[in-house]
Amino acid sequence: MNYQDNLIIKNDKQINMMSPLTWAYVGDSVYELYIRTYLANTTNLNPHKMHVQSIKYVKASAQANIVKKLDLSEEEKDIVRRGRNTQNHHLPKNASIEEYSYSTGFEALIGYLYLNKKENRLSEILQECIKIVNFTEN
Repeated sequence: MNYQDNLIIKNDKQINMMSPLTWAYVGDSVYELYIRTYLANTTNLNPHKMHVQSIKYVKASAQANIVKKLDLSEEEKDIVRRGRNTQNHHLPKNASIEEYSYSTGFEALIGYLYLNKKENRLSEILQECIKIVNFTEN
C-alpha cells in the first residue's frame, strides 16, 4: 500500500499554489527520512553515529552543493528558484545565507515532487544525492 495515496489529498493545482516554504517543510522530512533509511540499510552504526554521519548529507552546505550539481528540468529549476527566493525569516546558524537559500530550494523541490506523487523522479534525485555527497566526501 502506498501511504501517499491516503495522505495527499490535494490536487496538482492546489499543490502548485502552496508556498514554496510548505514544499520545503515537507521536503526536509522526506529527505531526512531517506537519508536515515539509507544509513540504516548500508551501515551497522549505532543511532548516534548514524546521526553524526547523516549530517554530511542534510546540512545546508551539502544540500546547496547537491542542488547545483543535479541535472534538472526547466520545471524543476523553477521550483528550486521559487524555494530559493521565498522570504524566510530564519537566520542560518551553520551556513551562509546563500547556502541556506539554495538548501531551501533543494528541500522545496523534494517536497514538491513528493506531494505531486512523482515517485520515479523523486527516487532518481534522491539516489543522485547520495552519489554526489559520497563523491564529494572522497
